[in-house]
Amino acid sequence: MSRFDLSPYGLFNYGKVHRNLSPAKLVETALARGEGVLASNGALVVRTGERTGRSPNDKFFVKREPSASRIWWGDVNRSISEEVFDRLHTRLASYLEGRDLFVFDGYCGADPTYRLPIRVIAQKAWHALFAHTLFVRPKPEELEGFEPGFTVLCAMDHLCAGEADGVNSGVYIAADMERRLLLISGSGYGGEIKKGIFTVMNYLLPLRGVLSMHCAANVGPDGDTALFFGLSGTGKTSLSADPSRRLVGDDEHGWHDGGVFNFEGGCYAKVIRLSPEKEPQIYKAIRFGSILENVIYDEATRRVDYDAADITENTRATYPVEHIPNCIVEGRAGHPRNVFFLACDAFGVLPPISKLTPEQAMYHFISGSTAKVAGTEAGITEPQATFSACFGAPFMPLHPTEYAALLRERILKHEANVWLVNTGWSGGPYGEGERMDISVTRALLAAALKGELDGVEFRPHPVFKVLVPASCPGVDSNVLQPRNTWRDGAAYDEKARHLARLFIENFEKFRTHATPEMLAAAPSTD
Repeated sequence: MSRFDLSPYGLFNYGKVHRNLSPAKLVETALARGEGVLASNGALVVRTGERTGRSPNDKFFVKREPSASRIWWGDVNRSISEEVFDRLHTRLASYLEGRDLFVFDGYCGADPTYRLPIRVIAQKAWHALFAHTLFVRPKPEELEGFEPGFTVLCAMDHLCAGEADGVNSGVYIAADMERRLLLISGSGYGGEIKKGIFTVMNYLLPLRGVLSMHCAANVGPDGDTALFFGLSGTGKTSLSADPSRRLVGDDEHGWHDGGVFNFEGGCYAKVIRLSPEKEPQIYKAIRFGSILENVIYDEATRRVDYDAADITENTRATYPVEHIPNCIVEGRAGHPRNVFFLACDAFGVLPPISKLTPEQAMYHFISGSTAKVAGTEAGITEPQATFSACFGAPFMPLHPTEYAALLRERILKHEANVWLVNTGWSGGPYGEGERMDISVTRALLAAALKGELDGVEFRPHPVFKVLVPASCPGVDSNVLQPRNTWRDGAAYDEKARHLARLFIENFEKFRTHATPEMLAAAPSTD
């Protein structure tokens, strides 16, 4: 396409606009422009620059009404003025003058009633391929008269002046909810495009009574839907890619009165130490049409070394959902029968699986206990225990209790079981114990999904009060009790009480919004 009107976004003197090119053409163009190389498995290998993970300290919303009264302002949701945003926008548009641009028009949301038409305008061909891979791809007839509901301007190589421009660094991710415009500047990390639109959906959908969720979803042979909540690195993608179940999506979903629907048309998986033995579906899904971010490869053979973390631990792959052989391409499913909260516990004290009462479910959903895994954010080099409300605080513009209220309503109405699953450490904290073996986690999930834990005795954990099964088919009973995996039981007790105190301290900011039953679900420090 030689001409395409981008003036509504402040872009006037640009070069050629390439709209909705095919993956083959985008790969061809990216290679010709020196944006990446082709790996031996057919995937396009790219580098994201200095930022190899999200930049949460550089994310902003324009503070003006009506969104200003709805957004939960604080360390996660930072504000900038209209004047600062306009200045950033003008400079970004000026930088793009005379450059060829790559446009993806498509949708976020597989349900036609709730999908958001989006437009991504990118400096790099591979970013357009990223959008094509991750979002819902339109039919040709849907491009006629296409009008975006939100637009992303993405310029990887443009750096601003930082504090002089009213932001924290040369990188920024700034959203104007009223203008329906997102600016991404200075970071090539594809996750900023993906999570930027996810954040937008997390603002818009609850206002329509739809629960937006940072979770994966799959469906069993009997049609039972399961949800897997968790931050990046906790196992959402790996555990939801189950050969015995059909994948709906690996990361972002909505839950309305008719069931759940995927926001995306693809997956964005961590691939550090990926192996065909432990994650065969993901391994096979990475082929032509996929993107590999920041992986190491052999210069001669172009064979990828998934074990290498020379650039970052946060190596990533994108691939369309249809690269998973048993996926649900339409991206929709029924109401969940089981809901799993995946917590990467760096202390190694949470049980590998436990059942939650409705009150405990709300407490742990709002708490979002996990660990920041190396590489998923700038500056994180090893796991750090943390809390992330709704298992996705960096992407939640509204107060966490708004999402929790919607979740509680749906869990009770549809009688869903809720489980807390520790995919982190066992036998000791990070540096002493070992990461939970994914085969054990899969066995525990399979037992819960098949109903094999329904008749098992459950005992309250002495510190966290969650209900721990006394046995599970195919799993050593000692593994179910985390204290039994530690060499020093007293050391376990001390570390468990320490994490309990962190839970309680973290929940203080939610106390005024919590019910007495929810507060009673807090861990014990006695």
